[in-house]
Amino acid sequence: MTVTDPIADFLTRIRNAQMAGHRVVEIPSSKMKKSITEILYDQGYILKYKFDDDAGKQGVISIALKYDSKKNPVIQELGRISKSGLRKYSKANEIPPIINGLGICIVSTSKGVMTDKKAKELNVGGELLCYVY
Repeated sequence: MTVTDPIADFLTRIRNAQMAGHRVVEIPSSKMKKSITEILYDQGYILKYKFDDDAGKQGVISIALKYDSKKNPVIQELGRISKSGLRKYSKANEIPPIINGLGICIVSTSKGVMTDKKAKELNVGGELLCYVY
């Protein structure tokens, strides 16, 4: 099965797994998805992750989802900003804050994939991939 937007598929798999109450979700791997997974872990949105490059053709990312004490997912909402039909780019000083700075925006820059705060700190703009809060 070919996926036209792999990042949207990545986000949808996480969203669906959380709505179903799963502990772990497995996603086909790519460099971009690995970078986004590392950012989600560093920001505290997921519990653990594991890259298995030997599984299948392209490898698998296993993500342990994080829930609070009342079994509510830590990720309240995540969504795609730049879509395959309409790419959204922004300069460093014009990256929009997500919920007044409480959420994060993941940006693909010339210096790699990073959060909006890091991109502003390094003064680099790029493609706005997705938001998480």
